[in-house]
Amino acid sequence: MTRLHIDQAFDEDLERIRELMLAMGGRVEEAITLAARSLEDRDEDLALQVIEGDHAVDQLEEDIDQQVVRLLALRQPQAGDLRAVIAVMKMAADIERLGDYAKNMAKRVSVLSAGPQVEGAGAAIRRQARQVGQMLKDMLDAFARLDVALAEDVIQRDVEVDHMTNALFREFITHMMEDPRNISACLHYTFIAKNVERMGDLVTGGAEQVIFLATGERPGDRPKGDSTAHIDIKPE
Repeated sequence: MTRLHIDQAFDEDLERIRELMLAMGGRVEEAITLAARSLEDRDEDLALQVIEGDHAVDQLEEDIDQQVVRLLALRQPQAGDLRAVIAVMKMAADIERLGDYAKNMAKRVSVLSAGPQVEGAGAAIRRQARQVGQMLKDMLDAFARLDVALAEDVIQRDVEVDHMTNALFREFITHMMEDPRNISACLHYTFIAKNVERMGDLVTGGAEQVIFLATGERPGDRPKGDSTAHIDIKPE
């Protein structure tokens, strides 16, 4: 087989993996949206739909892993080609983890629906998740087009997710201080908000992989908002 034929076969294999990646990312983007909606609406049926849909995400990751192993065995990529394969493998693992976080959010809906409602909490989480969902969409678009500028924009927007998380922590702590009956629900919301922040970090990592894939260089230190570890709540 000539070098031209080998390169063409590699490109075709990588394109199939890329299509699986985008399909998995699209499912996870939808899962984030639906999980946040089920949380705000206290919709247990919609939450169950998200939980059950995670199996399809797991299957897509398994399909990607199998395709990658096949590509490595048959094509033995080197240099830039190997860089592309490694970047895709890492991104696939991160996207699958995003799906797990969306599933975890949905799993808490039944518990929260059974208790008192914390005013505005579900809507606030949904806004935070919407920000991450849009970042994921743009990261996938950047991956599809190897758009470095868009990937860099996604990285910058993670600061806003950090700020939203800090604001939510303060809000939930205030609710708990004002009424101890809110403690259980607010602890759940706090865990959810932290997980959504982690989702933003995973999407940012994906954007960094896009830059690495396109340029062969690692981006510098990512911008970060204030850490939730430094939140100081003082009673009036």
